Amino acid sequence: MAAAGGQVWRRVGALSGALAVTAGAYGAHGLRRSDRDEYLKELYATSNHYHFLHSLALLAVPHCRRPLLAGSLLTSGMVLFCGSFYYQAITSDPVFREAAPIGGTALILGWLAMAL
Repeated sequence: MAAAGGQVWRRVGALSGALAVTAGAYGAHGLRRSDRDEYLKELYATSNHYHFLHSLALLAVPHCRRPLLAGSLLTSGMVLFCGSFYYQAITSDPVFREAAPIGGTALILGWLAMAL
């Protein structure tokens, strides 16, 4: 069962990494040509940076003692933190901005769960 769970997190990490590269390409080619202000471009770049780093962290999740906890926290954190910033950077709508601190906390807890 543990090996199967590890396989899931490796796949989630790999798919998330592919999405991070895709989002980075969009940010480099799509957003850069737009008339978006520099703050929104920086917000997008920050989101992409954290998305990529935590996708790589997911690849290590199968090697920790509590992979379900760590993987769930990291994935939830990426969705809430990165997702809210991606959304705001693309739409200029800060409606989901309050999710970012919750997502950031989940990312921190995910790293701590990997240390258990």
